[in-house]
Amino acid sequence: MLRSDIYTAVDQCKVWMNGGHGQVGDGVSYASVLSTIQKHFPNAKIGLEALGQTEVEVAVVVGGITNMILEMSKWESLAGGMAMRTWVDTLANMYTAVPQSSKKEAISRGILRGINQNTDYALMTKDFTARIQVVSSLKSLFPKIYGTGSEEARQAEALLSSKLI
Repeated sequence: MLRSDIYTAVDQCKVWMNGGHGQVGDGVSYASVLSTIQKHFPNAKIGLEALGQTEVEVAVVVGGITNMILEMSKWESLAGGMAMRTWVDTLANMYTAVPQSSKKEAISRGILRGINQNTDYALMTKDFTARIQVVSSLKSLFPKIYGTGSEEARQAEALLSSKLI
C-alpha cells in the first residue's frame, strides 16, 4: 500500500505543481496529495495561517512524500532508493517546467525547506548501499534547482549533509 501511495502522491504532485487542477500556492489544490500523505503521516498538515503560501505548501508536500519514501526504505531498502531517484527526478523536472517568476523562487525555497526541515531522516533505511543511493539522489536535486556549482546548491548540500551525519 505504501509503495502505491508513494507513486500516487508523486503523480498528484505533478498535476498540482504543473497547474493541472489548481495551482501551487492557491491554498486548496494540494488537498489530494496531502490526503495521500496523511494516510501514512496523519500529522502532515498545512495550518490555516499558511494557506496560500507557496513555500509552506511545497515544503509540506515535499517533506511528506520524502518521508513516505524514507519509511518504505526501512522495509524495502533498494525499492526505497529507486523511489527516491524517481521522486528527485520528478521534482527537478516539475521545477524546470515552472515559468520564471516570484512563485518559482518560492517553490525552490519550499523544496529546500521540505527536504531539510520537514523530512525525518530517522525513517531512512540502515542498509548502507540503499542509504548511499537515497542520500546521493537527494544531493543531486540541489544543482538541478540552483545550478551546478552555485553557492545556493553548495549551501543546500551542506545543510543536508549536516542532518545526515
